[in-house]
Amino acid sequence: MPVEIINGRPLVNGKGMGRILFSEEPISFYGGVDPLTGAIVERGHPLEGKSVKDKILIFPYGKGSTVGSYVLLRLSRRGAAPSGIVNIESEPIIVVGCVLASIPLMDRPEKSLRDDINDKRAMLVVNKDSAFLKVIYE
Repeated sequence: MPVEIINGRPLVNGKGMGRILFSEEPISFYGGVDPLTGAIVERGHPLEGKSVKDKILIFPYGKGSTVGSYVLLRLSRRGAAPSGIVNIESEPIIVVGCVLASIPLMDRPEKSLRDDINDKRAMLVVNKDSAFLKVIYE
């Protein structure tokens, strides 16, 4: 089984495993994600109708209100949060939300991420000194 390791900048410590849910579009957790179910509800978003629950969620950066941080916390408390997040460039709303919800977060991946990794199994490992995404090609 081929495996690819993608290093990045560590932001929020932790380890998460799950299938990759990939978007080239930014995500707004406030108004764009149902805080009860984890479903993406933003009309017209490429991931509309998909759930972030137990996924390694990859998207370029967050957008929208600072309330998005608390939506991540609520998702975590309801068991509907992603198991990890990878951004091209994280911004404060996502960082704070991941800290509050204890969701591992990495940004600045060393290589360009594309849609061909969507739905692959993956593990995200983040500690204070390093971060990597392990993609498993089945």
